[in-house]
Amino acid sequence: MSLRHRTVPSQNGRPLAADAARIEEEPYNIIPVNNLLADHPSLRFPEVRAAAAALKTVGDLRRPPYVQWRSHYDLLDWLALFFGFQKDNVRNQREHMVLHLANAQMRLSPPPDNIDSLDSAVVRRFRRKLLANYASWCSYLGKKSNIWISDRNPDSRRELLYVGLYLLIWGEAANLRFMPECLCYIFHNMASELNKVLEDCLDENTGQPFLPSISGENAFLNGVVKPIYDTIQAEIDESKNGTEAHCKWRNYDDINEYFWTDRCFSKLKWPLDGGSNFFKNRGKSVGKTGFVERRTFFYLYRSFDRLWVMLALFLQAAIIVAWEEKSERDSVTKQLWNALKATDVQVRLLTVFLTWSGMRLLQAVLDAASQFPLISRETKRLFFRMLMKVIAATVWIIAFIVLYTNIWKQKRQDRQWSKAANTKIYQFLYAVVFFLVPEILALALFIIPWIRNFLEETNWKIFFALTWWFQGKSFVGRGLREGLVDNIKYSTFWIFVLATKFTFSYFLQVKPMIKPSKLLWNLKDVKYEWHQFFGNSNRFSVALLWLPVVLIYLMDIQIWYAIYSSIVGAVVGLFDHLGEIRDMGQLRLRFQFFASAIQFNLMPEEQLLNARGFGNKFKDGIHRLKLRYGFGRPFKKLESNHGEANKFALIWNEIILAFREEDIVSDREVELLELPKNSWNVTVIRWPCFLLCNELLLALSQAKELVDAPDKWLWHKISKNEYRRCAVVEAFDSIKYLLLSIIKVDTEEHSIVTVFFQMIDLSIQSELFTKTFRVDLLPKIYETLQKLVGLLNDEKKDSGRVVNVLQSLYEIATRQFFIEKKTTEELSSIRLTPHDPASKLLFQNAIRLPEASKEDFYRQVRRLHTILTSRDSMHSVPVNLEARRRIAFFSNSLFMNMPHAPQVEKMMAFSVLTPYYSEEVVYSREQLRNETEDGISTLYYLQTIYADEWRNFKERMHREGIKTDGELWTTKLRELRLWASYRGQTLARTVRGMMYYYRALKMLAFLDSASEMDIQEGAQELGSVRSLQGEMDGRSDGVGTENDRSSLSRASSSVSALYKGHEYGTALMKFTYVVACQIYGSQKAKKEPQAEEILYLMKQNEALRIAYVDEVPVGRGDTTEYYSVLVKYDHQLEKEVEIFRVKLPGPVKLGEGKPENQNHAMIFTRGDAVQTIDMNQDSYFEEALKMRNLLQEYRHYHGIRKPTILGVREHIFTGSVSSLAWFMSAQETSFVTLGQRVLANPLKVRMHYGHPDVFDRFWFLSRGGISKASRVINISEDIFAGFNCTLRGGNVTHHEYIQVGKGRDVGLNQISMFEAKVASGNGEQVLSRDVYRLGHRLDFFRMLSFFYTTVGFFFNTMMVILTVYAFLWGRLYLALSGVEKSALADSADSNAALAVILNQQFIIQLGLFTALPMIVEWSLEEGFLLAIWNFIRMQIQLSSVFYTFSMGTRAHYFGRTILHGGAKYRATGRGFVVEHKGFTENYRLYARSHFVKAIELGLILIVYASHSPIAKNSLIYIAMTISSWFLVLSWIMAPFVFNPSGFDWLKTVYDFEDFMNWIWYQGRISTKSEQSWEKWWYEEQDHLRNTGKPGKIVEVILDLRFFFFQYGIVYQLKIANGSTSLLVYAFSWIYIFTVFAIFLVIQYARDRYSAKTHIRYRLVQFLLIVLAILVIVALLEFTHFSFIDIFTSLLAFIPTGWGILLIAQTQRRWLKRYMIMWNAVVSVARLYDIMFGILIMVPVAFLSWMPGFQSMQTRILFNEAFSRGLRIMQIVTGKKSKGDEIKS
Repeated sequence: MSLRHRTVPSQNGRPLAADAARIEEEPYNIIPVNNLLADHPSLRFPEVRAAAAALKTVGDLRRPPYVQWRSHYDLLDWLALFFGFQKDNVRNQREHMVLHLANAQMRLSPPPDNIDSLDSAVVRRFRRKLLANYASWCSYLGKKSNIWISDRNPDSRRELLYVGLYLLIWGEAANLRFMPECLCYIFHNMASELNKVLEDCLDENTGQPFLPSISGENAFLNGVVKPIYDTIQAEIDESKNGTEAHCKWRNYDDINEYFWTDRCFSKLKWPLDGGSNFFKNRGKSVGKTGFVERRTFFYLYRSFDRLWVMLALFLQAAIIVAWEEKSERDSVTKQLWNALKATDVQVRLLTVFLTWSGMRLLQAVLDAASQFPLISRETKRLFFRMLMKVIAATVWIIAFIVLYTNIWKQKRQDRQWSKAANTKIYQFLYAVVFFLVPEILALALFIIPWIRNFLEETNWKIFFALTWWFQGKSFVGRGLREGLVDNIKYSTFWIFVLATKFTFSYFLQVKPMIKPSKLLWNLKDVKYEWHQFFGNSNRFSVALLWLPVVLIYLMDIQIWYAIYSSIVGAVVGLFDHLGEIRDMGQLRLRFQFFASAIQFNLMPEEQLLNARGFGNKFKDGIHRLKLRYGFGRPFKKLESNHGEANKFALIWNEIILAFREEDIVSDREVELLELPKNSWNVTVIRWPCFLLCNELLLALSQAKELVDAPDKWLWHKISKNEYRRCAVVEAFDSIKYLLLSIIKVDTEEHSIVTVFFQMIDLSIQSELFTKTFRVDLLPKIYETLQKLVGLLNDEKKDSGRVVNVLQSLYEIATRQFFIEKKTTEELSSIRLTPHDPASKLLFQNAIRLPEASKEDFYRQVRRLHTILTSRDSMHSVPVNLEARRRIAFFSNSLFMNMPHAPQVEKMMAFSVLTPYYSEEVVYSREQLRNETEDGISTLYYLQTIYADEWRNFKERMHREGIKTDGELWTTKLRELRLWASYRGQTLARTVRGMMYYYRALKMLAFLDSASEMDIQEGAQELGSVRSLQGEMDGRSDGVGTENDRSSLSRASSSVSALYKGHEYGTALMKFTYVVACQIYGSQKAKKEPQAEEILYLMKQNEALRIAYVDEVPVGRGDTTEYYSVLVKYDHQLEKEVEIFRVKLPGPVKLGEGKPENQNHAMIFTRGDAVQTIDMNQDSYFEEALKMRNLLQEYRHYHGIRKPTILGVREHIFTGSVSSLAWFMSAQETSFVTLGQRVLANPLKVRMHYGHPDVFDRFWFLSRGGISKASRVINISEDIFAGFNCTLRGGNVTHHEYIQVGKGRDVGLNQISMFEAKVASGNGEQVLSRDVYRLGHRLDFFRMLSFFYTTVGFFFNTMMVILTVYAFLWGRLYLALSGVEKSALADSADSNAALAVILNQQFIIQLGLFTALPMIVEWSLEEGFLLAIWNFIRMQIQLSSVFYTFSMGTRAHYFGRTILHGGAKYRATGRGFVVEHKGFTENYRLYARSHFVKAIELGLILIVYASHSPIAKNSLIYIAMTISSWFLVLSWIMAPFVFNPSGFDWLKTVYDFEDFMNWIWYQGRISTKSEQSWEKWWYEEQDHLRNTGKPGKIVEVILDLRFFFFQYGIVYQLKIANGSTSLLVYAFSWIYIFTVFAIFLVIQYARDRYSAKTHIRYRLVQFLLIVLAILVIVALLEFTHFSFIDIFTSLLAFIPTGWGILLIAQTQRRWLKRYMIMWNAVVSVARLYDIMFGILIMVPVAFLSWMPGFQSMQTRILFNEAFSRGLRIMQIVTGKKSKGDEIKS
C-alpha cells in the first residue's frame, strides 16, 4: 500500500459511513471539499488537501463590500461576491478545480518536496492550458492580455484567481459556451476589472475603491449572459425553426465571429451596450459575420476550387493531345510523345491558362456574389478585396486572350512557326510565370511547412498585409501544416493516386472517345426524325456522348482512393500487429507470453526520470519483440516470480468472471478458461484447462513411442511443448495430492501411497524413471486413474467403487509397473504392503471422501478430470462467438504498441458523457411479453437469437436459487429484464459498459499498491471466498435481488474482497460518468417508467451522475425558470440527492438538441479528458483495463503536435441479426477501422465521426466544446467538433489497441433513415464555413484527403447516379432524333468507348469499391480465405442490391438538401427488426427517393429498346443497359427483398388493401402521414415550400426533362406520318389540354352532381365516353392514326403529365389561389401515385404467388442466423413450438 495514504480503518473495503451530523451538510459530488475532515477515501490524498488549502489563501485581499465575509470563504467565493456568480456554480467549480489540481499534482514527476502544499508549476501549467485560446485571441486582435503575471515572479494566488474566473464564467455561460471568443471577450473585460480590484485602484468617477461594473446576486447571469443569450434566441426565432435561408439569420458561429474583430470593443463595449447593433434592436442588427451560407452546388466549387481546376485543366489538356494523335501503327506512348512534340499542340495546350484564369474569375465572382451581405461600413476592406479580386481575374483572362490570339495571328501571317511567332509564345509564357507566382510560392511553403506555420501563426501586421490578397484574415485555420515526415507520407499517397487516375483517364476514358466524336462532329446529311432546332450541327450530340464520360472522369478519384487506401490501411494495420491472434488456436500459441505482456503493458513500471529517452524506447522495442515472437521464452520467469503470475491470474480471472456475469460463457466454460489458484502442491503454472486439453494423451503417446529412450530424451521431447510439460507435471502432482487427501492420514494405505510416490520422485530426480518403471504400462494406469477421478466427479459418490478402483491401481502399481518384478517380501521390505495382508482388504476402511460442500476441492477434481479425459483440441471453447472475438482481440492488443500504463494515482482523470433523451432504459415486463402481429415477443426473439446466452443465464439463475423457469417472472424479474436490455440498444447496456471503467480502475489501483504477499494471500483467500459464494448461491432462495447492487454494476467482484479502502477514493478521483438526461425532471414529474429505471441505475452505480434541465414555473406559471441540475444516489440517505443547481438564462434547446444536451451537462464532467459515448454503445471490462494506457497518448507527439482527440476503434455488435444488419455492420466496421486508420495515418485528416472518441477536455472547453449546435447547418453535430479541432490547430489520432461496442440500425427502413440523416448532414456541410475554410487552408493533398472522405464521397455517389441519367437520356436523344441510326448504328467504336465508362459506373453501383475495404480488413483480421468467403456470401445474399439501393438514398438526400434544404434529425429507432413492414410504409419512405426514379429510368430503357437500331442486337443492348436495369430493379425490389415476409402472399394481399385505403382516406387536421396519402403528399413538398427562388428554378429546369419523352415520341407515331414539322409537337399539346379539360369537367360534375343528382353525373360520363369514341373513329378514318398509337402515346403523355405535376408543386403558393386548379393537381397526383403503387406491386405480387420464393427470401435475409442453427423461420412466420418461451 502506498505510503502517501493516510491509513483509516474500513469495513469490508468500503468507505466508512459518515457521522449523522455530517449527513445534514450539503451534498457533494465526488469529494466533500467543504469538509476536509470528513471520512471519505479521496481525502486520504494530501494533494486534495493541498489543492483545497490553496483556494483558501484569500489572505489580505480586499473584502467585497455590502456582504459579511465568513471564515470558510475561499478565492472562488471572493470572485462570486465581487462579480455576481451563482452559489452552485461556485460549488461546482470549486470541486472541479480541487480535483484537477490534486490530480495534476499527483502526476508530477519527480513529486514535489512538500506534498502538503500546491506546487506553483501545477497552477501555472493549468492556467496556460486553460487560457491558451484567450492568449491567442489577444495576440490576434493586437490587444494586451489582462493576465498580469510574469514567469519571473510567479503568483499562485493570482493564477488561481484567473483560472477560477474563467471557469466560473464558463460554468454559467450556458449556450454561450458554443462561442469561445465571446467568452474570451467577457473574460478579458472581467479580468481587467479583477486586476483593478487586486491593484486597489480607485474608481475615476467616485473616488471610491474600484468595484466591478456588474455585481450582486445573479448579476453575471442577468447582466452578461442573458442579453447575449436573448440575441441568439431572437436569431433562432427569425430562422423559423431553421427553415429560413441561412443567409437571413445569424447562427452561433456568426455571433462568435463578431468577436474576431476590433469592433466588439468599439461597438459592444463593457459593460455591454444594449443599444449596440450586435443585439437585435428593432430589427437592426450587425448581420452575418465571417461567412454567408447559401444553398447552391457552387459552394462545392468555392470550397474546393483547387481540385476542380486540376481536373478541368487535365481534361482539357488530355482532349487537346488525344485529338491531335495521328498514326495508330505506333505504340501508345510514341503516339503521345509525337503529339506533344508538335508546336500546334504545344500552343493549344497554353489554352489551359485561359481556362485557369476563367476559373479564377468564376471563383472571384462567386465569392463576391455569395459573401456580399458581409459588406458594411465596418468591413470596407473586404469589399475592396472582393472588387480587386474580380478586376484582377478579369485583367488576367483578357491578357491571356489577347496574348493567345496574337500567337495565332502571327502564325497565320507568317504561315509557319517563325521567330516572330515564337516571340509571341515567349510573351505568353512570361505572363504565365507572373500568373503562377502565387502557386510557386505556395509550393515552396508546402515543401518547408514550418515557415508557412510561422507566417500564419505570427500576428505581425506585415504578415497580415502580405497574405491579405491570398486569404482573408481569420482567427481559425492558421498554422495547419503538418511536419515534413507526415507531409512526405500523404503527398506520396496522393501522387500515386493521381498518377494512376490520370493515366487511366487519358488512355481508357478520353482517348477512346476521340474517334467517335470526330465521326459525329463531321457527320453530314443526318436524317433527323423530329424537328431539329440546331440546323445540321451535331455539337449537342457530341456533348451528350461526352457527358457520362466527363461525369465519371470527375468522380473516379473516389475509386482509386478506395483502392489505395485499402492497400495502405492493410500495410499500416500489419505494422500495428492487428489480426495476429484471430482465433483460439492462435491464442494457445501466445497465451504463455500473456503474463509478461500484461505486466509490460497494463502494470505500471517504476517511473524513471529518463523514461522518455531514446535508450528506453529502444529497450521497449526489444522487449516487445521478445513478447511478440517468444524470443527468450519470458514465460519461464513465471515459475520464479509468483507475484507476476498471481497478478496475471487475478486480472485474467476477473475478465472471465465479467464474461460469466454477461452470460456469454457458462459455469463449465469458466472452469475451463480460468487460471486456478496455486493449490494441491502443484509445482508448475496451472494453465487454463482449455490450453491443456489432449496434451496428457499426446505425452502418453510420445512415451509409448519412445519406450526405450532415456529419461532425459523423453522429458526433452515432452518439454518442447510448454503446455504438455505443465499438463504432465500438474496431473502427477494433483493425483499425488488427491490420493493422499482421500486416504486417511494415520492409515497404512496412506504410508504405502506416500512411499510409492517418494520412489517415483527419486527415480525422476536421478533420471532412472524409464529404467525403473514400465513406460508402456502408463496408458493402463491412466485409464484406471480416469475411472477414479470420474467416480469422484459424479454427483452421487460411491465409496465402494472408489475402493475397488484404488485396489486395481495398487495391483497394477505393485505387481506390473516395476520393470524388475518384486516379490511380496521385497515389496514389504520397501513398505509397499500392509503388515498383515490377510487381515483386511486394502483401502476398505481408509477412504474418507470430502463433503459435497467442499466446493474448492471438487472444483480441482473437475479440473483434473478435464485434463485426464479431454480428447479434443477445445478450439470451440468458449462456444459463444462474441466471447471468442473479445478474448482474441484483447489478447492480440496486448502485443500491440501502446504507451506504458502509469499508476492509477498518476494517470489522467477522465469522464464519460452520454446524451440521453427518452430512449429505452430497461425493457419492461410488458415490452418483453407483448407479441407482434406474427405472434413473436421480444423475449422469444432474444431467446432464439442468443440461445447459448439464454442457457447460461438460466444456469446462473438456478445457481442463485430459482427452482423453475417460471420464477424468472417473479423473484428474478429484474434480472430477466436486465438480461434482455443488455442485448438491445438501451441505456442500461451503455451504463453497464461504462461502469466497467470504474471497476477496472479499482482493481488496478489495488494491484498498483498491493505487495506480493497481499496478492499471494489474496489468491488463496479468493478460493475460499468463491467456495463460500458457491455455498451461498446453492442455498439462496432468490429473494432480495432488488437490493443486490452487484446485479447491475457487478461491483462486488471476486477481487473486491481484497480491497483495502483507498481503491474507491482513487477510482472516484479518476473517473466520473455523467448521463445528460435532458428531460429527466419532467419524466420524474409525470412518473414515467424511464425515471424510475434511471434512479435504479444510479442506485446500482456509485460513480454515475445524472444531469438534467429542470423547468420551474414562476409566479402564476406565466414564466419558467430553467436550471442545469446534477443528481446522484446517496446510499447513506437511501435516496436521490441534488448536488448542483445552476440557473440558465432560458431554454437549453435553441439549435440542435443533442449538442445542447451535451453542452449543459459538460460543466459537471471532470478530469483532463472526456469520452463521448452514445446511447447505442457498450464497453467491455477487459478493454477498460487499457484506458490509462490510452490516456497516456496525450503525452506523446503524433507528428508535430500532441493529440487533442484520441480516436478509438469500434466493434459493431448488431451484425448477427440478419444479412442486412451484417452488410451494414461490415460497411461500418471497415469505416471505423481501416477507414479511420488511413485518415489518421498517413493522411492526417481524421475528424470526429461520432463516438467513442476521447477529447482533451480543457483544450475543447476553451474552444467551443465537443460539438456545434447551430440549427440545421450543424445537424451532423459530431463531425464539426473534428472540423473545429483541425481548424484550431488540434490533432486527431486513431488507436486500435482498445475498442468500444456499438449498435447499428438493423432494418432497411432504419438504415435508410440513418443514411438520409447522414447524407442530409453532408449536404449542409457543403454550405458551412468550416468546410470552406478547411478546403482553402489545408495544403493541396490534405485538401484532397478531406474532400474525398467527407462531402466528396456523397457528391461522387450522386455523380454515379447522374452518370446513369446522363448515359440513358443521351442514348434516348440519339435514338429518337435519328442520329444513332445515321451515324452510330454500324460503329463499334463509340460503343467500345462507352464500355469502360459503364463498367466503372457498374463497379461503383454494385458496391464493389465499398466492399474492397471490407475484404482487406477481413483479410487482415480474420484471414484471406475467410474474407473471400464472406464476400461471396455477401453477393449471394444480394449485398449489391442493398448497396445500390443505399447509393440512391445518399444521392437523393444529399442533392435535395443542397438545393432545397429540409435536413432534419431522423429518429431511426434502435429496436429489433423482425416484423413485416407494410407496402404503404415502404411506399411512403421510398416513393420519391427510389420508386419514381426507377420507373423513370425503366421507361427510358423501354423507349430506347423500342426505338433504337442498336437495341435490335440483343447482346449489345444487354451489355449497354444491364447496369441500368440492375439499378432499376434494385431500387424497386430492395424494400421487399429485405423485408421479413416480403413475399408472403396473404401479407401482400392485405398490404394492397391497406395501400388503397391509405390513398383514398381524406383525413382531418390531426391526421398523420401514416394514415392519409394527402397528408403525406403535402409533407413530401415541405422542402419546396422553404426553398428559395434559385432552388425552384433549378427544380423546374430538371422537371422539364419529362417533356422530352413527348417531343421525341410524337414524331414516331403513325398519325405523324413521318412529318418533322414543329406543328406535330404543337398539336400534341392540344391532346394534353383536352385531357386535362375533360378531367376538370369530370371533377366539377362529381363535386356538383354525384351526391344528390347522381344520374346527371353518369350522363356527363356517358357523353364524354361517346365523344372519345367518336374522336378515335374520326382519327382512324381521316388520318394515319392506328391503335398502336394509343399505347405508344401513353409513353409520351404520362411523363409529360408527371412533369407538369412537379412544376405545379413548385408553384403551389400561386396555384392555391385557384382552388379548382389546385384540387385538380391533387387529384391527378393521387392517380399517379395509384399508378406507381400498382406498377411496383405487380412484381411483388408475382413473386409472392410463386411457390418457394418466400422461403428463399427468408433464407437470404436471415442466412447468418440459419448458419447458427437458429429457429428464424419460427420468428418470421410466428410459429412458436410449445415450451419455447418461459411461462409466467
